[in-house]
Amino acid sequence: MSKATPARTTESALPSADSHAADTHDLIRVQGARENNLKDVSIEIPKRRLTVFTGVSGSGKSSLVFGTIAAESRRLIDETYSTFVQGFMPNLPRPEVDVMEGLTTAILVDQERMGANPRSTLGTVTDANAMLRSLFSRLGEPYIGGPTAFSFNIPTTKASGVMTGPKGEKKIVKDAVYLGGMCADCEGRGTVSDLDLSVIIDESKSLNEGAILVPGYTADGWMVATYAESGFVDPDKAIKDYSERERHDLLYKQTTKVKAKGINVTYDGLIPKIRKSMLSKDVDSLQPHIKAFVERAAVFKTCPTCDGTRLNESARSSKIKGIDIGEACTLQISDLAEWLRGVDDPSVAPLVGALLHLCDSMTEIGLGYLSLDRPSGTLSGGEAQRTKMVRHLGSALTDVTYVFDEPTIGLHPHDIERMNNLLLELRDKGNTVLVVEHKPETIVIADHVVDMGPGAGTGGGEVVFEGTVDGLRGSGTRTGDHLSYRASVKDSVRERDGVFEIRGASTHNLHDVDVDVPAGVLTVVTGVAGSGKSSLIHGALAGRDGVVTVDQGAIKGSRRSNPATYTGLLEPIRKAFAKANGVKPALFSANSEGACPSCKGAGVIITELGFMDTVSTPCEDCGGKRFQAAVLELRLGGLNIAEVLDLPVAEAHAFFADGEAKTPAAASILSRLEDVGLGYLRLGQPLNTLSGGERQRVKLAMHMKEKGGVYILDEPTTGLHLADVENLLRLLDRLVDSGKSVIVIEHHQAVMAHADWIIDLGPGAGHDGGRVVFEGTPAELVADRSTVTGQHLAEYVGG
Repeated sequence: MSKATPARTTESALPSADSHAADTHDLIRVQGARENNLKDVSIEIPKRRLTVFTGVSGSGKSSLVFGTIAAESRRLIDETYSTFVQGFMPNLPRPEVDVMEGLTTAILVDQERMGANPRSTLGTVTDANAMLRSLFSRLGEPYIGGPTAFSFNIPTTKASGVMTGPKGEKKIVKDAVYLGGMCADCEGRGTVSDLDLSVIIDESKSLNEGAILVPGYTADGWMVATYAESGFVDPDKAIKDYSERERHDLLYKQTTKVKAKGINVTYDGLIPKIRKSMLSKDVDSLQPHIKAFVERAAVFKTCPTCDGTRLNESARSSKIKGIDIGEACTLQISDLAEWLRGVDDPSVAPLVGALLHLCDSMTEIGLGYLSLDRPSGTLSGGEAQRTKMVRHLGSALTDVTYVFDEPTIGLHPHDIERMNNLLLELRDKGNTVLVVEHKPETIVIADHVVDMGPGAGTGGGEVVFEGTVDGLRGSGTRTGDHLSYRASVKDSVRERDGVFEIRGASTHNLHDVDVDVPAGVLTVVTGVAGSGKSSLIHGALAGRDGVVTVDQGAIKGSRRSNPATYTGLLEPIRKAFAKANGVKPALFSANSEGACPSCKGAGVIITELGFMDTVSTPCEDCGGKRFQAAVLELRLGGLNIAEVLDLPVAEAHAFFADGEAKTPAAASILSRLEDVGLGYLRLGQPLNTLSGGERQRVKLAMHMKEKGGVYILDEPTTGLHLADVENLLRLLDRLVDSGKSVIVIEHHQAVMAHADWIIDLGPGAGHDGGRVVFEGTPAELVADRSTVTGQHLAEYVGG
């Protein structure tokens, strides 16, 4: 077994070996794992069992499960492919580990949100749309063509010319029609945009005076030079004085070639150019300043031609049992399954059976409230993970290692039981199931538990307990001590000092909801997944003045971005270093004068290997530290800038709070990061490695210095250990006591019990939800027990 620390307890929960030698390989053995903060961890994990890894945030769970076990399994499988095929795969380095034995194929089911491509929907990512297209091409009346005739990503096209057959024969065709289902007006996106010209051009100015207000179109830049030197318009005349022809050429002229600054360039009217470069992309994928411009300039509305179905009239004319393919995709998945059960043509029985299996699996996993036309980029992390899980439920594979990253995120206690059943179902098929999890409801169903700790960051990285759930309860570890923790309902609640009125809310599945959200108190909005919580709060409150939404969305930035740069912490640190050493602050920036000249401050050298994958290797000159050698000799409080950026937040706070390196501005920011439970986070850790919950808490720390206002938090307990939930509750209290109104969308019963006011939505999901089923204090909800939430909260607090 592992090299145990004195605090470590071990139980044997391993299956006994049979007489056949092949049956003795019933363990995954890891020896000497040192990935990230792991401290030479050795461990044995039983195969074909459900093992839950737990521990405080930053204790090393993900480093062991994802960074070591899953990473090595994937790397070994990738090595079986030819060099050519490997060139199209990610390049995975070998994890820092001495020995690994007994690995099986690892399948990761993570919370990464699905791509925000505007053409990607739940139906396309699950292949349900492909099956529906085949179904309608076979049974749809009237018959209009093959499956492509029902695809909103394929336009109907006409072609004329010479066609070459499979044997080289040539045939002249004229106006040959290739059917597609794309709506021509919205190009298969379901929405069209109207532009506000006053945001795009200043009519009172000329081109040379900066009439074009679009980001990147500066008066002396290339973009404007194309228009100014095209000969179509007068660059010194105010736009309002243009003739009708000049105005048309500037704004709408079709693609043509012109000369600008002495070279040939492509000329497009300003409006088509903006549509192609900005409006055709998903808004959330744009840089912040361009996103802000698009939101000001463009008004997106449902396409009136296709009514948002993305399909042309031909595709919508073919129906089965009175429903066209566009209407089928708008149905709630549970309703779509009922419709499919009425399609009983023997010629398509296998196709209908596969579709039904997919719909029933999604309903069983708690996603029956979604519809196939839901854009995939709008799915939450938990919804995306459960969507990926569906494809594995019907798999014929066994003896596979499934790795899950907090599969209960976004699930109401009522739904967690379903998820647990699915995890056990995967195990019972003969698979090894590894789950990183904080929720006690999932920890207690484990066959084997691995508790990491004892602390976070450099204070963690050890296995402090292995064994059964009962053994964990008596182990004395933080997880064991908190496994039976129950928050109690408050004796007295705060009095509201006003209300935020919501009237007639009907976004998505909301049924004309009227509700008053109290101000000046801690309000928790809850309900089963899909009941309409986010639609109510984000749809009706988020856009109001003074309302700050702190969500788990990605933080925009490059691979050079880290918590120090994002929070503004690096600025006072650079100034403190500069003052202590009598040099310029720019020397202490890896993106400026202090950057290592070999890697330009990136810390890695990117090598292009032709058709093989691009390889990143640590820079040999700076050793991955990103700074010039001369800069690393300059110190503050005994540490150089690279060493400071490698400090965890808690240690950095102590470093800058007192002594030689005392920097109040830096200590203030670090104090807020520590308050939100991120004391283990390294200052220089790349932002793209942060989890959704960590991203939300970084954003929250940024807003904490502000006085007053309304805060909307979306599941702030995501990624929090049981012991850290108490700290979060204290933080929420501090926010409210400082004069803020805090509205939390949450499923965690401890947060519900701690609330001053609860708004419960339901009673079910999708069209079975969308109503307010309870308003009142937690004590009243426990006493009432009329809702699913009330029943679970009463059980939780022992009421």
